[in-house]
Amino acid sequence: MIHTTLRHESPLALNIDPRVSVPGDFATSIPGLSLFRRDQPAPPAVCMVEPSLILVGRGEKRLWVGGEGYSYDHSRFLVTSLDLPANSEVILASPEQPCVGLVLKLDVSMLAEVITKGGLPATRLRSVGTGAGIGNMSSALEGALDRLLALLDEPEAIPVLAPLILREIHYRLLNTDQGARLRQITAVDGQGYRIAKAIDWLKVNYTAALRIDELAARVQMSAPTFHHHFRQLTGMSPLQYQKWLRLNEARRLMLMERLDVSRAAFAVGYESPSQFSREYGRLFGTAPSRDIALLRGQPFEAEALGNAAG
Repeated sequence: MIHTTLRHESPLALNIDPRVSVPGDFATSIPGLSLFRRDQPAPPAVCMVEPSLILVGRGEKRLWVGGEGYSYDHSRFLVTSLDLPANSEVILASPEQPCVGLVLKLDVSMLAEVITKGGLPATRLRSVGTGAGIGNMSSALEGALDRLLALLDEPEAIPVLAPLILREIHYRLLNTDQGARLRQITAVDGQGYRIAKAIDWLKVNYTAALRIDELAARVQMSAPTFHHHFRQLTGMSPLQYQKWLRLNEARRLMLMERLDVSRAAFAVGYESPSQFSREYGRLFGTAPSRDIALLRGQPFEAEALGNAAG
């Protein structure tokens, strides 16, 4: 039964296959477009998902946001309208039938322009739930994506034709059952737009002390309303979101810039390395030093990063 499911695929899979010969994530020469391949199922992994259209041509994946799972395959795409801390899981994949797909970052300015020029209705809904949703693939959207992928074989045409096809993709996406979710973040008087602005501020100022009243006022919302809609859209509170940003930046600093645990903790705004280590362990499932050693493929030692508390 599993084998049969794995064989289900879209024509997009045939277009993606020759471009992803090994497992991994691959940027392309088209801005905002990346491809991926997975050869085996994998448990949920921590990730940040930008406003994007994500689909698989073959196989199945699931995104977890705030404890809710969103499964998508060749017939159902995933769309995210905000920068969402999440966990990504591979459900169906094998070396014979790899899970392949694409991620296309969405241009919010382009969405707003298309809504205006295309005469599309502004959403009347105050909220459409979280910042993630599953939509049904339309033939028009699939055709536009297929033409975008085909441009990778004609690199000299990308600067001229890619912007046109990308505009069509945004238009087609707005006309799917996920259109209301995307229209919500373009309405300057809407809650989704205001939460997106708050997220932009948090991403730049994640090391600063977080004062909910001040951030709510910055985006012209009352503190209770801001807190409610932030949690509804992102699956976590503003404070949890800030912690997520801090911990992931600290992980990058330890892994890429080889900071020890204490220095990484202070660099991202923590005053206590021990508190940092506790919260890091809750997010990543293990202590900082052990996690970084595993990521580097090294045997774990208590002092591997110069701090036994990790």
